[in-house]
Amino acid sequence: MDDPRWYSDRDWYADDPDVGLDGTPGPEQITGPVLRRREGIIGTTTDQRLLDSSGRADWVHTDPWRVMRITAEFVEGFGALAELGPAVSVFGSARTRPEAPEYDQAREIGRRLAEAGLAVITGGGPGVMEAANRGACEAGGMSVGLGIELPFEERMNRWVDLGVHFRYFFARKTMFVKYAQGFVVLPGGFGTLDELFEALTLAQTRKVTSFPVVLVGTTYWQGLIDWLSSSALEAGMIAPEDVERLQVTDDLDEVVSAFRTSAAS
Repeated sequence: MDDPRWYSDRDWYADDPDVGLDGTPGPEQITGPVLRRREGIIGTTTDQRLLDSSGRADWVHTDPWRVMRITAEFVEGFGALAELGPAVSVFGSARTRPEAPEYDQAREIGRRLAEAGLAVITGGGPGVMEAANRGACEAGGMSVGLGIELPFEERMNRWVDLGVHFRYFFARKTMFVKYAQGFVVLPGGFGTLDELFEALTLAQTRKVTSFPVVLVGTTYWQGLIDWLSSSALEAGMIAPEDVERLQVTDDLDEVVSAFRTSAAS
């Protein structure tokens, strides 16, 4: 393992809580442009406060101001990414360790996409995201990270060339789709599934067109494909073409060719 740094959503600092594995201070919280450490860390996120309906009625007066912050977040994201060029969003688990085969796959995918002239967009965190950013960066391509404010803040990985931090998930999700020609999805959990099904919903409702979605790892994804093809399809909840939108492969050449074909069409 040539890069010993690894951290999950809650376990990414050394035994000394004030020193991270890379020698920098330990737990961090990024709130928009603000960095918080140690006693400066607060216990809630902007999304939590927006969605909390159990508090006092003063939200009536503060929500209009939140609209300005939300608008600013979109403006900043659009401004930062406007000249990005052709790109692919890569998703997968933040918990993937550098010695895992999925890390190597994501790194190689990032490299091959960059060599094909495509920027690589990830969530900017550890695991699969770091690996894809790393592969793109090492190949001399554009490596983009779209971070999010979380109660257990992840640092933007060091392979990101262009990073944008978001307070609101919905603003961040817009950037993943708007500036990408499609998605590559490696094994992951709820966050990965969330992005996957959002893309499929947008394609199903024709909000996006010619948007390849490639699942990498046939063993990991086969159970989901079987369920969609049987339970969901047989119950009439989806159509056959909805399942056909998904390309499942272990062949990294197929991953890159899916986006070359999309770019040419």
